[in-house]
Amino acid sequence: MSIFSGIWVPLVTPFADGVVDHAALRGLVRLYRDAGVSGLVALGTTGEPASLDETEQRAVLATVLAEAGALPVVAGVSGNNTASLLARIAELNTLPVAGVLVSAPYYIRPSQAGMIAHFTALADASTRPVVLYDIPYRTGVRLELDTLLTLAAHPRIEAIKDCAGSLDTTLALIQDGRLQVLAGDDINLFNTLCLGGSGAIAASAHLWPERFVAVYRALQAGRLADARTMFYTLVPLIHALTSEPNPAPVKAALAAQGALHNALRAPLTPASEALALRLREMLAA
Repeated sequence: MSIFSGIWVPLVTPFADGVVDHAALRGLVRLYRDAGVSGLVALGTTGEPASLDETEQRAVLATVLAEAGALPVVAGVSGNNTASLLARIAELNTLPVAGVLVSAPYYIRPSQAGMIAHFTALADASTRPVVLYDIPYRTGVRLELDTLLTLAAHPRIEAIKDCAGSLDTTLALIQDGRLQVLAGDDINLFNTLCLGGSGAIAASAHLWPERFVAVYRALQAGRLADARTMFYTLVPLIHALTSEPNPAPVKAALAAQGALHNALRAPLTPASEALALRLREMLAA
């Protein structure tokens, strides 16, 4: 089975007094490793990579890799300059990452042909598997189905974090079978798995990670009714954690558990007090 299956946690980056809190980051990695998740994503959207300079990004990834042990770690790669991303890929080739998660170039809205050329160049340069990240509400451009099927032919493009919100595309990719389809919108975790998807990269799994893992394992074992019941208990949490800009709600919830300081970097701001209170009540129930 591909490593790109099961529940993956896209790690937040903890801050304290304006700098990265590596002690808290190590604690989070240990927490998810012990909860039985399949892997971790460092420097994905949830990790606020746009607010980290290159030195900080390298240090965050080093901490995650050192603490993860045998647990696979995928590194997020984002930007809209192919040449600079090729340099980043070359650097990641020297590290023990399990893959790279690459989003479409943001803001400039390239053509589908441009995106095929962009992803192909990065996959050609990478010695690690590539996970496509289709998240048009952040990048401003969608990877169309024909583009995804073209990219699926590349030997190093193995999976997709599917955040496009199109059931037709999700189903077509699963039926095609060449890409491992990982739900990227947390609320779609259950239906993606039932359709035959391989797992999820779920920010909500920062909280109650063992319950998310249990849903996945129940479905893998064919216990549909049990999985449905367990997933329904997670739905209110998922809705709460996605009701304000990511990762503010996740950090508020983790702070309520004492796992980190409730700190983000501008222009992101902490979750509203009403949401923070709602999350504290959920976690205490």
